[in-house]
Amino acid sequence: MEILQPPGWPRPKGYSNGVAASGRMVFVSGMVGWNASGEFESDDFVAQARQALANIVQVLAEAGARPEHIVRMTWYVVDRAEYLAAQRALGAAYREQIGAHYPAMTAVVVAGLVEARARVEIEATAVVPPQDS
Repeated sequence: MEILQPPGWPRPKGYSNGVAASGRMVFVSGMVGWNASGEFESDDFVAQARQALANIVQVLAEAGARPEHIVRMTWYVVDRAEYLAAQRALGAAYREQIGAHYPAMTAVVVAGLVEARARVEIEATAVVPPQDS
């Protein structure tokens, strides 16, 4: 995987401007912060984000992919202020589940999610290099 960083651009914090990769593509649909039984254990934003990321890691494993194979993530959040206020704790939860790997990311504030109790939904795309397949 190659991180795309145009010359002279400031380095982003917590994500990459772009990523180039080749290999087997794995698409993970939006994961919310519920457990394997489909139950929310918390209404806390960071707790839900941590669980959603753990869910992504579990789905990736089914394809033989690991967190470092993620090339893109899209975060859908229901409260911009909540998301911004949680940055430090959210970063820690992210590194706990994904590690120090920062793919291209987008965060979008939405009016609501299909799961009414969900505070965040995260989708991911991974590319497993041919030697890892």
